Amino acid sequence: MRRLTTVLAALLALSVLAGCGSGDDDGGDATGKDVTLRVFAAASLTETFTELAGEFEDDNRSVKVELNFGPSSGLAEQIGSGAPADVFASASTGTMKDVVAAGDAEGSRDFATNSMEIATPPDNPAGVKVLDDLAKPAVKVALCQPQVPCGEVAAEVFEKAGITVEPVTEEVDVKAVLTKVSLGEVDAGVVYVTDVLAAGKDVSGVEIPADKNASTTYPIAPLTASENPEVALDFVELILSEAGTEVLQEAGFETP
Repeated sequence: MRRLTTVLAALLALSVLAGCGSGDDDGGDATGKDVTLRVFAAASLTETFTELAGEFEDDNRSVKVELNFGPSSGLAEQIGSGAPADVFASASTGTMKDVVAAGDAEGSRDFATNSMEIATPPDNPAGVKVLDDLAKPAVKVALCQPQVPCGEVAAEVFEKAGITVEPVTEEVDVKAVLTKVSLGEVDAGVVYVTDVLAAGKDVSGVEIPADKNASTTYPIAPLTASENPEVALDFVELILSEAGTEVLQEAGFETP
């Protein structure tokens, strides 16, 4: 009987340890529930948010982050139309204000700024060297659509420079502009500094003088319709954290 009692006690101890180990391996939340976190983010955040989403998943193994990148205005429209989303990161404070005013977010916090740069194909066939070159009729220029943040900021640059630029194409977001440039379909495009850096050897960059340049601010917010508000807030906190700031700075963003 004593031996049977000892064996049963040992089995019970092993069972308890196995249960604890199982919980640690899952890396789940208190309920053990798997969570899908839907993050809507401006296209210019593609590289940084992809990296940070991976870090978030590593630290929260029950969470799968689904990233939806696009023009801030378009993403805001999707959110307003009821698209399931937990977090919104915009390349425009104005767009975020619209989302807050509609009741889709209670508030937001700024986490980065970005300025503009000219991108050309690597061999720069049109010989674009200065901002004024974009006003030449022979230079084929791609811009973002006027309602998109990168289009709005480019317009500010042209106004400061006192030039008129007639684009041959207006794209839905900054990555689409960059693609036109990298494929050689246009001679130049006005994109963010971070996009030129991220493109590497696929494009060449032509700096815009500081007195003629313009920038945009990026706010982020958890959304009121989120099914996982605590997880959404945790993701926002990662973006605002020292680790998030480091990734953004390495990509060329300026941070508060």
